[in-house]
Amino acid sequence: MITPLVIRRRTRLAAVACVAIGALAACGSGQYSDPGASSGSGRLLVATTVSPITSIASTVAGDKAQVKGIVPEGTNSHTFEPEPAVAQLLSTADIVFVNGLKLEDPTTELAQTNLKPGAEIVSVGPKILPESDYIYDFSFPKSGGKPNPHLWTDPFYAAKYAYVIADTLAAKDPANAAYYQANATAFEKKTTELADALRKDQTTVPESNLTLLTYHDAYAYFAKDFGWKVVGAVQPENFSDPNPQDVAALIQQVKDQNVKVIFGSEVFPSKVLQEVGDATGARYESTLRDDDLPGVPGEADHSWLGLMKYDYLTMIKGLGGTTTNLEQVSTQQSTTPDTAEYPQ
Repeated sequence: MITPLVIRRRTRLAAVACVAIGALAACGSGQYSDPGASSGSGRLLVATTVSPITSIASTVAGDKAQVKGIVPEGTNSHTFEPEPAVAQLLSTADIVFVNGLKLEDPTTELAQTNLKPGAEIVSVGPKILPESDYIYDFSFPKSGGKPNPHLWTDPFYAAKYAYVIADTLAAKDPANAAYYQANATAFEKKTTELADALRKDQTTVPESNLTLLTYHDAYAYFAKDFGWKVVGAVQPENFSDPNPQDVAALIQQVKDQNVKVIFGSEVFPSKVLQEVGDATGARYESTLRDDDLPGVPGEADHSWLGLMKYDYLTMIKGLGGTTTNLEQVSTQQSTTPDTAEYPQ
């Protein structure tokens, strides 16, 4: 088992929450200056946190609700501290969807302080994952009190996200309930298509190769459902490089485990992982994504489906398999353009 070098970082709430309308206007840069539903559009205004949730919410909402993300893409969502300007969005939103499971506590705290009457915060993770199924692992030890929150990397749970979002939107907007449910059902079909393609393609990988050594431990639930083994996650404690002794120990462990590929994070490039790869013969694949969607907003690949298709292709190819079935999965999910706001 790879000994993890685990992040121990504390989050704090950035700035004092703004509660009065006049104060809101002075809170920040105005990135979230369009209040959506309160401006007379007649649509629900939905705030979301990480981009995969924003994408799923936008797919379900279609053109019946306005969806705005909070956490900029390419940002460490575990330690993201919202700027005061986010309070403006949170004070006007009808619904705030957070992943929960301790992923984005500062944003949740800010939302609780600024929530308008009648609005609600929906923590999706605890709704779809019983506490008995929480996974504690390399990056998220039980002693830290935070379970692994990365449910969205598993298509099975991504579909559940969609149905929680659809039910919530339907309760707020009953006139469009059937529309939201139909979109969630269509999304589930795409998640099933992607999962089926992955299961077929992973049979082309030597069984002993279905292992993951990653920089960030984002695939625990996926691995459990698809029969993969997570052998470790390597995360320097403060994003500083490990000391030479730690690096030497990691090199030996990679050799002992016969790890073929080390999957780094595109958001967190690591010279240490490259060094370990060079020393062991394991290939360092640096482009795996946790929640940073491919492409740019508005493109079909800039979506939950595009993200997971990209990651599955990267993993299967990296581990020596072929991706005939995954390549045939279209990332075009809907005829309705994705107009969600994804902070960059």
